[in-house]
Amino acid sequence: MRMVEERSIRYIQLWFTDVLGIRRGFSITPAELENALEEGMTFDGSAVDGFSRVQESDVLARPDAKTFQILPWRGQDGVPVARMFCDVVNLDGSPFAGCPRQVLRRQMERARSMGFSFFAAPEIEYFYFAGSDPALPLQPLDHGSYFEMTVNDTGSELRRKTVLTLEDLGIPVEYSQHEDSPSQHEIDLRYTDALSMADTVMTVRLIVKELAQDKGVHATFMPKPMVGVQGSGMHTHFSLFEGDENAFHDPADEHGLSVVAKGFIAGVLAHARELTAVTNQWVNSYKRLVVGYEAPVYVSWARNNRSAIINVPHAKKGRVDSTRIEYRAPDPSCNPYLTFAVVLAAGLKGIEEDYKLPPETAENLYEMTPEERLAEGITSLPGSLSEAVDLMERSELMADALGEHVFEWFIRNKRDEWSAYKTQVTQFELDRYLPTL
Repeated sequence: MRMVEERSIRYIQLWFTDVLGIRRGFSITPAELENALEEGMTFDGSAVDGFSRVQESDVLARPDAKTFQILPWRGQDGVPVARMFCDVVNLDGSPFAGCPRQVLRRQMERARSMGFSFFAAPEIEYFYFAGSDPALPLQPLDHGSYFEMTVNDTGSELRRKTVLTLEDLGIPVEYSQHEDSPSQHEIDLRYTDALSMADTVMTVRLIVKELAQDKGVHATFMPKPMVGVQGSGMHTHFSLFEGDENAFHDPADEHGLSVVAKGFIAGVLAHARELTAVTNQWVNSYKRLVVGYEAPVYVSWARNNRSAIINVPHAKKGRVDSTRIEYRAPDPSCNPYLTFAVVLAAGLKGIEEDYKLPPETAENLYEMTPEERLAEGITSLPGSLSEAVDLMERSELMADALGEHVFEWFIRNKRDEWSAYKTQVTQFELDRYLPTL
């Protein structure tokens, strides 16, 4: 409140996230800030798809003061604007079942009850296209590839400005680079607790888009916007800590992996297929998850093998705290709160129930024959949103992790999306069938 007064901030945006991970919110004036922090701000939950029914619509947005940040742009009147993320709660103060932030909080509390804190570090990929209208034909800003350092092109300059803006917001960036596809870029975030990181992912997506729009460019986190090139993933590094000690590290183990790490990996692998509806939640997500474009397709794990769905990077020498897993399935258009929650739920189940870690797959999975994969017991991720939702619907783990409200609404919403998709006639079908049928 002192900062609001000292910086002459006139508006504070209160942000929250709907079930699909779309940022929502409203603005308040400084006069309402104290009341918002103490009691929360009432709003109509039935106006947000997936939140409340009309007959029980009102909920409270309760700002999390730790997330207060002055945004890097000003309002139309030129005055500074700040934002805070909110937990959505019922009028009696109890957690609202439709709030994704509360879903993740619940799983992190479960981890804490087992003595763990949960950390995440995503690698966020996205595309830039010329023009601010996404309805226009896609025109990449460049034709670069991995780690290409082009001279003064718009995309690289936008990425550089985005990184500096994130640093100004207190969001540490570990790496940024040009990715493999034309006009595709990546920003890797330094690890922090999973709840803060989910907030950060929401912020990064906004900052990338806003700065691009200012330059007349369209930025997209769509998993597969172009045919014939790689799609965008959000490979995410996860780790558990017990106090200040990395619970995934065991110096006595041949590969430095603790029993906790092995149970966590085994749990995520065992439930990977049913997690996919959340980690890859759109029809378009499954255009990325295909063989031939470096996306993970097969359910297996390996050390320093990027063809596996779980890659275990080599820990840095002398840095036991860097022991972690890299889950390569999610894409950057997922709801980060729900994605982190279901991965954590699967990992904790593997630890609690002492799941046995299957053998490491050292071979390149893309080069193995179907018979070889079958012999190794290696399954595939779902091939479509419909298949993923069917697997999710049968999963007790997903129902428990998400809670009845989110679980049931998510399945209904995704079935509607698939039904709408099935009625479309695509350009592929016209090109392939119209001339000859």
